[in-house]
Amino acid sequence: MTPTAIILLLGSGELGREFTISAKRLGARVIACDSYADAPAMQVADAAEIFSMLDGAALRAVVLKHQPTHIVPEVEAIRTEELGALEAEGFNIIPTARATQLTMNRDAIRDMAAQELGVATSLYAYAKTLEEAEQAAADIGFPSVMKPVMSSSGKGQSVVRGAEDVRAAWDYACAGMRGDRQRVIVEQFIDFAYEITLLTVRTKDGILFCPPIGHRQERGDYQESWQPTAMSDAAIAAAQQMAAKVVDNLGGYGLFGVEFFVTKDDQVIFSELSPRPHDTGMVTLIGQHLSEFDLHARAILGLPIPAIGMTAPAAASAVILADRDAEDYAFSGLADALTLGAADARVDVRLFGKPVTRPYRRMGVALATGATSDAARALAKQAADCITIDYK
Repeated sequence: MTPTAIILLLGSGELGREFTISAKRLGARVIACDSYADAPAMQVADAAEIFSMLDGAALRAVVLKHQPTHIVPEVEAIRTEELGALEAEGFNIIPTARATQLTMNRDAIRDMAAQELGVATSLYAYAKTLEEAEQAAADIGFPSVMKPVMSSSGKGQSVVRGAEDVRAAWDYACAGMRGDRQRVIVEQFIDFAYEITLLTVRTKDGILFCPPIGHRQERGDYQESWQPTAMSDAAIAAAQQMAAKVVDNLGGYGLFGVEFFVTKDDQVIFSELSPRPHDTGMVTLIGQHLSEFDLHARAILGLPIPAIGMTAPAAASAVILADRDAEDYAFSGLADALTLGAADARVDVRLFGKPVTRPYRRMGVALATGATSDAARALAKQAADCITIDYK
């Protein structure tokens, strides 16, 4: 069989795993890449390559070996300038090399959104040293938020409530950095009513939006998400307008996870963007007719996408977390979780297959539908609580 596409997937975590499944259902061949063996996407892909994606020479060698029709980043820590060179040579970078360069770094995408496009953001400043961080925090004011310019899933992010907190926040941000740049962004603390992810799909036929996804974080990492989240029509329209402006500027095709804060007076403020499926969007695996991974695959391959609709009035996801380091573990309680479903409230589970556990590492997610978002959230949490990790 001749594949519809040859996809080189750069990053093979749980999001890459689900994307691989979606792409293979459409006839694609997928080569999953990561820095460690037996990563989740490698377990379902056609082939695997193990190397550091910050190594430009190694990245180029793998591209030349497989001659992919599509190069699809799934992580932030990639030698993006090498992607730019490869694009100039005719390789198809998803969504574009420029998009990967801008969005892999919070400073670049923030400057583009705020200064070039005039999108509403919080006040912000950058720092490369502790002394610069102290000055930035003083300039922005307290409380503020400090985070690495390059990280994933909120790692390294903390609230700075006073000058005495800056050193600890700086150390935490440095520990959570990905890539090889020591730089943080210090942001004005937004007293938001809620935050959302607006999954935005840029296709050859135009831009589509998924129903907005609400989410709750701890330690800068998402713990649960739900769809839809209650928003006024005006707030939805404002978020869609800003999301379209940013993704059109980035170009290319695919799904973008665009994050916003929404204040009590309905002001919508751009936060950040990922040019690929988003962790909070795992909820779409049960809540939409086409998941975010299906949408990403179809947009990349230039295939039709019908109107995006939900399979139930509401859906939710709740994460399953590890609490220690272990190389040998098993899950129990899966049957108990899956028996919670009913005709009008379904339950499903995704276990990611990560080879090792770490404290607070996401090892799986429970999914549920319900008559309301609150009902779906409660059921997803109940299902997640049924599942325990047994360490050997």
